[in-house]
Amino acid sequence: MKPYVLPDLGYDYSALEPHYSARMLELHHDKHHKAYVDGVNATLDKLTVARETDDLTTIVGLEKTLAFNLSGHVLHTMLWKNLSPDGGDRPTDDLAAAIDEHFGSFDAFRKQLSSSAATVQGSGWGALTWEPLGERLFIEQIYDHQGNVGQGGAPLLVIDAWEHAYYLQYENRRPDYVDAIWNVIDWTDVAARFALARGLVLSPR
Repeated sequence: MKPYVLPDLGYDYSALEPHYSARMLELHHDKHHKAYVDGVNATLDKLTVARETDDLTTIVGLEKTLAFNLSGHVLHTMLWKNLSPDGGDRPTDDLAAAIDEHFGSFDAFRKQLSSSAATVQGSGWGALTWEPLGERLFIEQIYDHQGNVGQGGAPLLVIDAWEHAYYLQYENRRPDYVDAIWNVIDWTDVAARFALARGLVLSPR
């Protein structure tokens, strides 16, 4: 079985400036994201040993550690794709229509997602999520790396609100960082995730 690997960014560290500094992006990707990749691989190794030795006394801690690191890896991998030096503006077509339907307007959606990311307690994320059972968009606050909308929700757009994501550049001004991120959101990527997520089915037809 192949291990998890740290994905390439797909653009230079300086590509998102001035909204996201090169040094901040380098640390965030190369240090923080890599720590989650290393963490999930190490935890999988420990789970293998636990199964092979038939010693599952540490299973609760290992499962929590696995979820924490794997979710961190998944969310950060999505984050780099959600951002682009050619991003900004607003979505179009089906995604734009769905945002208007579920939130009233793009401006109302942006305000709610910004508020969710800026006010998440402790460490976490703000996210736009598609919930396939109800076939609707939600905005959620993700605490640490795990959400609170429901098990079936597929995140489409994520804003990292951990301090490591912004403090070097924005210090304690999390709302300023969240506001700046909107200038580099890749709506083409978000729209592609939306189209894919709408194909998810949670119940038999």
